[in-house]
Amino acid sequence: MIYLKYVIIGGVAGGMSAATRLRRLDETAEIVVYDQGPFVSFANCGLPFHLSGEIAERSELIVKTPAQLHERFNIDVYPNHKVTAISPEQRQVQVEHAHQTETVAYDKLVLATGAQPIVPTLPGIDAAHNVFTLRNIPDLDQIMAAVQNTDHHRVLIVGGGFIGLEVAENLRLRGLAVTLVEQAPHVLPPLDEEMAAPLKTELQTNGVTVITGTAIASFENAGHTAILSDETTIDTDLTIMSIGVRPASQLAKSAGLKLGWRDGIVVNDHYQTSDPNIYAIGDAILVKQQIDGQPALIALASPANRQGRQVADNLAGINRLNRGSIGTAIVRVFNLTAASTGLNERAVQQLGLPYQVVHTRTMDHASYYPGSEPITLKLIFSPDTGKIYGAQGIGKAGVDKRIDIIATAIKGHLTVADLPELELTYAPPYGAAKDPVNMLGYAALNLVEGLSKNIQWYDLPAALAAGKQLLDVRGADELAAGHFKNAINIPLEQLRARLGELDPKQTYIVSCFSGQRSYMAERILRQHGFTVENLDGAFSLYAAVRPEELVGLPSSN
Repeated sequence: MIYLKYVIIGGVAGGMSAATRLRRLDETAEIVVYDQGPFVSFANCGLPFHLSGEIAERSELIVKTPAQLHERFNIDVYPNHKVTAISPEQRQVQVEHAHQTETVAYDKLVLATGAQPIVPTLPGIDAAHNVFTLRNIPDLDQIMAAVQNTDHHRVLIVGGGFIGLEVAENLRLRGLAVTLVEQAPHVLPPLDEEMAAPLKTELQTNGVTVITGTAIASFENAGHTAILSDETTIDTDLTIMSIGVRPASQLAKSAGLKLGWRDGIVVNDHYQTSDPNIYAIGDAILVKQQIDGQPALIALASPANRQGRQVADNLAGINRLNRGSIGTAIVRVFNLTAASTGLNERAVQQLGLPYQVVHTRTMDHASYYPGSEPITLKLIFSPDTGKIYGAQGIGKAGVDKRIDIIATAIKGHLTVADLPELELTYAPPYGAAKDPVNMLGYAALNLVEGLSKNIQWYDLPAALAAGKQLLDVRGADELAAGHFKNAINIPLEQLRARLGELDPKQTYIVSCFSGQRSYMAERILRQHGFTVENLDGAFSLYAAVRPEELVGLPSSN
């Protein structure tokens, strides 16, 4: 019998999934895991929630200790051991620990080196001792020590992505004064602008100062003064950099392994690198974006766990293909949840794909059952094939379920025509007889089949300037709470009786509050010979992203 030695560099999601799965498949193998940090199995996605005390005990974030891993899986786990070099031809690695270096041989090597936070080289940052990142438990310990200092009550978060938003929320819940700066035009850049807009409002409602469209330019006063690119100054006791991550691929590069886009490690369908005896998984590798087939970096825990299991299968002789990822993610921001899967609209535009977009606003469960909350969903799809490119959702409840369903539909190669056919659980406390995902499919099918033609919120100003007329079919009480400038108002219930007030030669853009009544109005008008477009997402969506252009809203006074 041949006994193989597997060396895994890096633990956490990918590395430990690979090690434990490999042991379940091969009881005879020697499995060694080296990690340069003190913890090899911890819940890095839970780190922000300890900042507020929502996860009360730090120990709850430690999943398994080296002793536990050895006892249960007979895996040799070495924390605080840094692999400094790989010699592919000799099949050896150099390992440094406690100022000592040793050479370790392997039969197969797995790189699970993950990603590292991006910290830009800024004037004054080297002299700043109050600037941190949050990637692991030692980072968490440093931040916790700082926030427990009663003199440290002003926090600056640089970066409004998933982690930045979670850190901002949890430090605000701790009672600190939080300012969040995001270089992009809106927070949570993976979402499109209109879908992310409510998050900014939610942050501000809960006392977080939000600054978008600008970046940190420099630090002064030993890091206690941040200078923005527009020359605004922010006083801060503590700054947390959360502007993204890059592949930790330096070790692979030094070993001569092939790197690709943004220095991600190139692997084949079985996770082999350019050296057939070296495999790589997790945040450090380039994966295939399953929707468009392009290489992508997707630094998420779920794909890393899956890749760890799959690479172990391949090492054990089970043919397991790396099918790629679609990048499904979710975040809670105080009382709102935002989630996305697949490609956003910007990415589809950049790829030059033909596409259509539809927004729906429905309730998370039956509207007559107490506690129902609205969900806004966005679907991006091919008008020719119905292929689903991506989806986004935002609301207080039920967002996770709906985006998970659509992510499953994408993975299963379903089209928009399949969404109305999905048979989903229904009882009034949980959903609706026509689930929000079903309704999203119906709305998309109306576009595909030519029953409706919509116009997006960002095209509305130019369309009106070109001579099209906005027709609002809401009631008078709704208009009093906010309305479009220069819109004609005919409530839907009166539309058939008042068709004579409309010009058959005029192109109308119909709007209501959510888009449902305006679709009904569109169908009436079309069948009476009018040229009509439906404002996708209607008044509620436009009010979220461009409130200053409306009349009667608090923000537009």
